[in-house]
This record gives sequence, C-alpha cells and structure tokens, in this order.
Amino acid sequence: MQHFDKIFDIAAARHGGAEALEAKLSRPKPTADLVNMPEDRWLSIISKCIFQAGFNWKVIEAKWDGFETAFGGFDVGRCAFMDDETFDALLQDTRIVRNGTKIASVRENAAFLLELREEGGAGHVLGGWPSADFIGLLALLAERGSRLGGASAQYAMRFAGRDSFILSRDVTTRLITEGVIDKPATSKKAMTAVQSAFNTWMDQSGRSLTEISRVLAMSL
Repeated sequence: MQHFDKIFDIAAARHGGAEALEAKLSRPKPTADLVNMPEDRWLSIISKCIFQAGFNWKVIEAKWDGFETAFGGFDVGRCAFMDDETFDALLQDTRIVRNGTKIASVRENAAFLLELREEGGAGHVLGGWPSADFIGLLALLAERGSRLGGASAQYAMRFAGRDSFILSRDVTTRLITEGVIDKPATSKKAMTAVQSAFNTWMDQSGRSLTEISRVLAMSL
C-alpha cells in the first residue's frame, strides 16, 4: 500500500496539478452542524438515496419537491406512523416514484430515527459517529435501517455532509491496486481492511475520509 502522498500525486497528474485537484475535493461538514441537523433532513436525504438506487438520479432530483410535499416534509413522527390509507394513497401519487417497497422504507427509516432519540438523536448518532469506525456506522444502518445496506448508506452519509467514503468502482479499483482488498468489499473482513487503509491514510495526510475517497477515485 503506497503512502497517501504518492496516490495524491497520481491523481494530481491526472487532473491538472495539485491545486486543480484540491479545488475538486469536497469536504465534510463540521460535526456540530451535523449534530444539529433536523431529523427530517436526515430522513429526506436517506430516502432520496434509496429512491435513487437503481433508478435515474435525474428523474428523482426533478421530482424531489413532489416527494417533499407527498411525505409531509419528511416529518419523522408523521412518516413513522403512516397508516395504510396514507400508504395506499402514496402508491397512487404521481408526484413521486410509486415503488411500494421504497415507500415502505420511508416509514421504516422514520421509525429507526425515532429510536435514535433515546440514543441522543439522529444528528448525534449519525453525524457524531467517529470516522475511524465508519464501517461501524454502515453496519448500524444496514442492521437497523431499511434498504440501507451497501452503497445507499454510503451515499446518504456523503450527501448529508458527514465524513465518509464511497466504495465506487474507481475507489474499489484503487483499493485493489494498493493490495488492500482483492475484490469488491462485501465481507466484514474486507470492510475492516478498507477502514484500516483509510485510517492509515488519514494519519498520513491529516485529511478526511471524504477527501481521501475522492482522491482515490480520481487517481485512475
């Protein structure tokens, strides 16, 4: 596994130099901002990523105002206690993508966020989770959330602004090239190896998971 500086240099050479690469890097929001983010915004972001999965993202983006209205601004209490009549109405609502299992996931994830109130709240748990154990957060989302296994959870955390890595095709290819994994990471052992590599690169560079993930993606 190469030192992060070497990988950064490879990415910089492909993207017009170090300054140009720096300008393309996104950075996570401050933890305080995430902790204070309303839970309805967490539910909205999570739901959006679930609806985008396997679908044309541009279509979901274009209809998102309709989603916000249809789901009552993603009020967590209202969504968690959605009755069958409301659910059936959503199945006929042309403002949204009428996928029953994904509509159900809004209700289920709202209930999950309600549970987090007893643990400090969504902002505290999801936003304050340590970056050095990001895979632990992904495991929690997969176990207790709905349809939040794999990439959906990774994208949701990134779009929420929390420090995160996304195991895209390019990031995975770089991790394989560096000898961290030998195929896409799906097992606990492989995810532990990925987290360990990111932690090493964080120590070497002083950068966030988000920045490192982007550099890996742009190194190919």
